[in-house]
Amino acid sequence: MKVREQFIIISIIVILAIIGISLIWQPFLWAFLLVGPLIIMGVFDIIQKSHAIRRNFPLIGRFRYVLESIRPEIMQYFVETDTQGRPLNRILRSLIYQRAKGVNDTEPFGTQMDLYRSGYEWMEHSMYAKHNPKHISDFPRLIIGGKDCKQPYSSSLLNISAMSFGSLSDNAVLALNKGAKMGNFAHNTGEGGISDYHLKHGGDLIWQVGTGYFGCRNDDGTFNAETFKKNALRPEVKMIEIKLSQGAKPGHGGILPASKNTEEIAKIRHIKPGIAVHSPPSHSAFSDPIQFMHFIKKLRDLSGGKPVGFKLCLGRKQEFMDFCEAMIFTGIQPDFISVDGGEGGTGAAPVEFSNSIGMPLREGLVFVNDTLVGFGLRKDIKVIVAGKIITGFHMARALALGADGCNSARAMMLSIGCIQALQCNTNTCPVGVATQNPSLVKGLVVEDKAPRAYRYHEATIKSLLELLAAAGLNHPSEITRALISKRVGLFDVQTYQDIYPPIKEGVLLNIDTIPESYKKYFQMTRLMK
Repeated sequence: MKVREQFIIISIIVILAIIGISLIWQPFLWAFLLVGPLIIMGVFDIIQKSHAIRRNFPLIGRFRYVLESIRPEIMQYFVETDTQGRPLNRILRSLIYQRAKGVNDTEPFGTQMDLYRSGYEWMEHSMYAKHNPKHISDFPRLIIGGKDCKQPYSSSLLNISAMSFGSLSDNAVLALNKGAKMGNFAHNTGEGGISDYHLKHGGDLIWQVGTGYFGCRNDDGTFNAETFKKNALRPEVKMIEIKLSQGAKPGHGGILPASKNTEEIAKIRHIKPGIAVHSPPSHSAFSDPIQFMHFIKKLRDLSGGKPVGFKLCLGRKQEFMDFCEAMIFTGIQPDFISVDGGEGGTGAAPVEFSNSIGMPLREGLVFVNDTLVGFGLRKDIKVIVAGKIITGFHMARALALGADGCNSARAMMLSIGCIQALQCNTNTCPVGVATQNPSLVKGLVVEDKAPRAYRYHEATIKSLLELLAAAGLNHPSEITRALISKRVGLFDVQTYQDIYPPIKEGVLLNIDTIPESYKKYFQMTRLMK
């Protein structure tokens, strides 16, 4: 007998039993308040046609959907080990929380990592270790600004990566910006534009200009120079970043779900409220590398000479080489380049893009750095990276591969209360970080969370400097690829210098000195003639 037939028979028996008993003891009719709704739900399951499980297993089938809805929580709290969670495991999440709260972040009884698995990495220390700085005022800074920059920016080695107001709540933006102000580090606005929440506490801003030109657009979505100039000249804006692509969905425009597109957000972005907003996949202000260089110059001039750079997740290598050739041909260079890895995160992205598009950070960083070196451009351009930058070791590894500084988004979110609930794209973030639901946003108290962002940043910079000191280095710029080792097999270990051999400066400027590894990408164009 089928389950739904059993349900019908049992329901009839229960109804008749309640009626029969109530003839003897009338108060028993109240039992219908308990079983009545269950029977109604079961009948509805039988007659509905959308869910086969509920139709074949009335009432019982509903438990499948209940369990499925809380599966992430079950996995996170009861199933996964400390090293298994994704995208960030419990070890990393706990470390961020501990540093943000200012509590003990040391580990007892040795590492939980498998040191003999392929892929394990470590940093080589020195017998002649140094003393690292103890005060944040002694921490090294990064000066960003090339030969045409009139207002160079003294940047922290670790800043808040791009996250828009709209994707994040107003309280989350306030907490991050106040933390940035407290710790003297920068806060990237994301492509959603500059809101009042970015300005309230006066933290340094990196204004990101994406393909939608939010905050500097005409009604038809094209770039508006006047509104750009108005925002770019704000004293809080220290740098301008042109977003070409991002790691989580390169080649795909940003996504703002309709549920997050409130009247306030629409006003900031110069769009209509209540609709899903998809940024264009590419820019309309330029269409080739030379036009792009002139656009960079235009933004630098409009901003009064502030540092202007661009962000990309590397795709076709030839296209980045075309950028370098355009820099030489025009004499125009960006002040910085932000390299995002394919492991980067976002509030909403198509699964195929998150999982299968975009070069991972390490390979992308190495190619960008080495190509700039090969074209003789590296000394004037700073390289910043993002993509699962969580710990001091992650920063050290990026610096060894060629980065000058790092950005972090998910770690900064976790520092202000994110619990990796994986609900960023549903407007139901339970801790008020990635939602526009007022009742949920109220749970995030800015005065409590801002110091946590500050403490996480300070502790992570300190951990980087401790690693450098253990390696016998005096400054982050001294770290090299030879100091990071990686197990590539059970009995085989290589340094990053072995895996990613560096190239000599200027070798890509002469056809006779182009390395073999570049010849398959290199095409001599009119720019080099």
